[in-house]
Amino acid sequence: MAETNPSYSPPNEAPDRVIHRVLEGQKALVTGASKGLGAGIAVALAEAGCDVLVNYSSDRGGAEDTAAKVASFGKAAYIHKADVSREEEVLGMFGAMRERFGRIDILIDNSGIQVNAPFDEMTLDQWNAVIGINLTGQFLCAREAVRAFKSQGIDPGISSSMGKILHISSVHDVIPWAGHVNYAAAKGGVMLLMKSIAQEVAPLRIRVNSLSPGAIRTPMNVEKLGSPEDYKRILLDHIPNRRIGEPEDVGRAAVWLVSDDSDYVHGATLYIDGGMTLYPEFASGG
Repeated sequence: MAETNPSYSPPNEAPDRVIHRVLEGQKALVTGASKGLGAGIAVALAEAGCDVLVNYSSDRGGAEDTAAKVASFGKAAYIHKADVSREEEVLGMFGAMRERFGRIDILIDNSGIQVNAPFDEMTLDQWNAVIGINLTGQFLCAREAVRAFKSQGIDPGISSSMGKILHISSVHDVIPWAGHVNYAAAKGGVMLLMKSIAQEVAPLRIRVNSLSPGAIRTPMNVEKLGSPEDYKRILLDHIPNRRIGEPEDVGRAAVWLVSDDSDYVHGATLYIDGGMTLYPEFASGG
């Protein structure tokens, strides 16, 4: 979706915090990192000590902006164009990761799109486009990451895990979404894709988890914030915490989930949603 400058989008106040470089020396690949959540997570990983491959599909300028922010933390950034729904492009991207960084320690499986339509008007092309990027792309990238982790083995000087995969999903892996059945179906699929991979690779000490954000201030969402009325009706009425999330909220959670601080967390989904999945319309008794 096109980026806009909403007339009403009140900022959230962020407290000062101490930076811990808990990922120092690790190498991460972040798909869909030219904007939104992918960009926010890539920057958070760099802040925590990671070198980052910044993947993009069409927005080269956005990828360059993300890479510059990664570099501002003294970390290496490499930009790579790939459509994650295409197997040959995913294989090429992981080859570039090996060539540039020598290894991969973290995969952030983030790429996602929305192509919305009423169910009975949705075309097969609209269905396939979303399933291809949002679900098949996550499968292809996770598969290549597991193959890479197994070929590398565990380096205890880097991490107690052989590797970490973090799938970026959505609250719509559990909340139905009329008018977006392709998106919700893909995100529901990501949930069991993640759990099934996690179950299979756990004995190898490859950790696999998901983050499921709610309403986050990204280009995909800012067009919903066009007025105070829209801000309240679309967002705040659905969020008990009474604010939308920031990419930094998701980035900090991602850093924790791929660090050794969460070494015993495996096959879990963490909802970053201000309470959206608490069904706030029932807060007063329904």
